[in-house]
Amino acid sequence: MKKFAVLLYPDFSLQEITCLTSALTLWFGEKIDFIASENKEYLSEEGFHVIPTKTTAEAKIRDYDCVILPGTIHPLPALFDNELIDFLKSGMDSNVVFAAISSSPILLSKAGILNGKKFTSGYFMQMADTFEFVEKSNFIHKGVIEDGNVITGIGMFFREFAETVLRRFGYDIGENFMRDKPEDFTEEELTFYWSEDDYQDFLVELKAYT
Repeated sequence: MKKFAVLLYPDFSLQEITCLTSALTLWFGEKIDFIASENKEYLSEEGFHVIPTKTTAEAKIRDYDCVILPGTIHPLPALFDNELIDFLKSGMDSNVVFAAISSSPILLSKAGILNGKKFTSGYFMQMADTFEFVEKSNFIHKGVIEDGNVITGIGMFFREFAETVLRRFGYDIGENFMRDKPEDFTEEELTFYWSEDDYQDFLVELKAYT
């Protein structure tokens, strides 16, 4: 089993990472820690209220195989969260894979994780002009970029981003990850049955409600 973590900060985007997190948990049985600098409720862009399972003070970044950074429409609170940036810095020169999408690569830039690495991002280019720690010469205008232990992506390519991360860790996701079309399936293929054991488990669970 691999160890994965998702960082939380104000206005983080669930939509940009749920292809990845759902595949990790539902398809492959992985457990994900949700880490933030404070033990408080965080509101996602979509309006979901999420509570971290650990704080940056409690977690050690080098214990994780992969740290996932969702995008945020308001990156400044995270960018100036010293505890969060220090947590990222503690993973410098480690084997941790950093997977950052949309605006979140700027957090990796500030932490020095992107020094000398090619990357992409979905933030507005004036952000790169504003902050000297962004290495604009290494900014590649493509959907997903993988360089060493860093995977970065633009938000609209959330599926391709998820696919890149999953393949990085050797998960079998087939040739058409989440790309099947409804019209490509027969009626039989779209009719679903539990196994007998799963059905019996359902009936046992049902007794609690009847």
